[in-house]
Amino acid sequence: MQTNVSGRPTELELRPLSARSVVLSLLLGMDPPELPVKDLVRHVEAFGVAGSTLRAALSRMVSAGDLRRANAVYGLSDRLLDRRRRQDESVHPETRPWHGDWEMVVVTATGRAPAERADLRARLSALRLAELREGVWLRPANLHRTRPPGLGPTVQYFTGHPDQPAGGMATRGRVGEGLETGDLETENSAAEGPAAGSSGTKGLRTGDLTPEDPTPADHTAKDPAAGGSAAAHSAARDLATSLWPLDAWAATAETLLAHIERTREPADRFTALAAAVRHLLADPVLPPELLPEGWPGPELRATYTAYRRELVETVLGRTD
Repeated sequence: MQTNVSGRPTELELRPLSARSVVLSLLLGMDPPELPVKDLVRHVEAFGVAGSTLRAALSRMVSAGDLRRANAVYGLSDRLLDRRRRQDESVHPETRPWHGDWEMVVVTATGRAPAERADLRARLSALRLAELREGVWLRPANLHRTRPPGLGPTVQYFTGHPDQPAGGMATRGRVGEGLETGDLETENSAAEGPAAGSSGTKGLRTGDLTPEDPTPADHTAKDPAAGGSAAAHSAARDLATSLWPLDAWAATAETLLAHIERTREPADRFTALAAAVRHLLADPVLPPELLPEGWPGPELRATYTAYRRELVETVLGRTD
């Protein structure tokens, strides 16, 4: 559903630093993710946060469950430790060789409340899936990851590849019992998308869908139709370009890199690198053959990694 747009660099909209964001960013960069309060007080001053402001923020964060405190040492809560894990995965995602297959996630649950639908969309987006049409999400099958167990009753998983040369999505395998074209429209209301069988299914073949096993397979042996031909490669590139705003993402990444390069004030660099992490969360992490030439993702990751090392070693006087 997302179409690519022109990627002209624009002015960055950097979020101002709050005491909470400084504390979380410092601890998210530490291993182990904890610091004595006296060290926190000393180090946040470089980012324009007064000691009294910090102490008030620490108290609120403990009450909110963001931090735990033991013997004047503050550390991340379990919930934020999970956020740190996801942040690390976003900076250094684990990939595998791509052989032309695409993951497809089809929403099969019906009658969900708007809040539940919004939550599901957010969770699928966090998995770096893109929405081809209402209820149909996909991406190239080039990531090593586990599937969230909570999605099981809500979705079904399939594997497919773009048509050649039509640019739609063809799925390979035997006919899925009980799965008809209409099953792809799981939220059958005018407010949420086109009705089943309408023009919203154009370019999507559904008759030969085969559900995957619950555990993702490692698809290493592929037939030539999966991605070896020029037509298949072109179809996959076109599909990726239609699903993700690659030019816009690249333009923002390049603007961030230029801003970081010319910025020397600790608070300004800190703010820019926090923005870089947020931007990396939106990186689709596509196979190199589907990316535009000169893709800045690896450079932005390397820049953030170097800054994290600098922050730990220089600002905090510690090493990973």
